[in-house]
Amino acid sequence: MRGILYNTAPWYCKAAMIGWARFDFIRRKATIVANLHRRAMMTRLVAMFLALLLLSGCTRAISEAGRKLADPDITFSQLKEKPDSYMGKYVILGGLIATAKNTKEGALLEVVQFKLDNSGYPEDTLTSGGRFLATHPDFLDPMIYAPGRLVAILGEVKGKRVLPLDEVDYLYPVIAIREIHPWRSSSEYGLSPNPYPSPFYTPYYYGYDTGPTPFRPQGPPLYR
Repeated sequence: MRGILYNTAPWYCKAAMIGWARFDFIRRKATIVANLHRRAMMTRLVAMFLALLLLSGCTRAISEAGRKLADPDITFSQLKEKPDSYMGKYVILGGLIATAKNTKEGALLEVVQFKLDNSGYPEDTLTSGGRFLATHPDFLDPMIYAPGRLVAILGEVKGKRVLPLDEVDYLYPVIAIREIHPWRSSSEYGLSPNPYPSPFYTPYYYGYDTGPTPFRPQGPPLYR
């Protein structure tokens, strides 16, 4: 039927039909190329996302050598109960810096202990086994190791120290820092820790405020 119409059509109609056919061919070819390009881009983006996800999952606050050095069987409750029994042992602890100061002898951090996950980030910031002291012979910048900062620490148990805490004498396990890894909060990226996308949103939906979102800092941890 199309052949009959083409043969009986005047020359200008034939030219228009040929032009349209060429245009339609080019359009379809361009659509196919665009779809292939879009699929390739999506494949690259998915591959990059999976690679970043894999790398972030493998990243740990404490080095592999440090993890091998630490004794995983020593719990914080055991250390807090009998710190002198673990003198010379290496442990991995973490939590929230309560106070930080630098003296002539070096830096002293008072840390509220939190349980760490496999990467070295505190799992539950609402449950603590107590407090401990972390010492370092060098100066630790108080702008980085400031109160409120979450940290992961590998250190050698040095015994205990009794200091006043409010109106009580508190027994602190003391560890000498070998590695320390500070965690960044979302506020340091110019982000709101608890954004409110709508007037009906509340961070207390599940019963508590989760606090600032953690981010891994750039660069390696501090070594002694």
